[in-house]
Amino acid sequence: MIKPTNDLRWLRSSHCGTNACVEVAWTGDRVLVRDAKNPGQSPMEFSAAEWAAFVKGARSGEFDFA
Repeated sequence: MIKPTNDLRWLRSSHCGTNACVEVAWTGDRVLVRDAKNPGQSPMEFSAAEWAAFVKGARSGEFDFA
């Protein structure tokens, strides 16, 4: 597990109007995802390939509610 540091650049969607969002940071070949409301908690960690598959699915509507 990668220990997050303060030097990471955390990004969140411009569509996020509150803290009810996730933030994403890249470190090497890993992608870290954290809850914006609780940035002190350990983030989830994904490989670049896992993250790319998630983004592809989200863009294609794979996770949309019917």
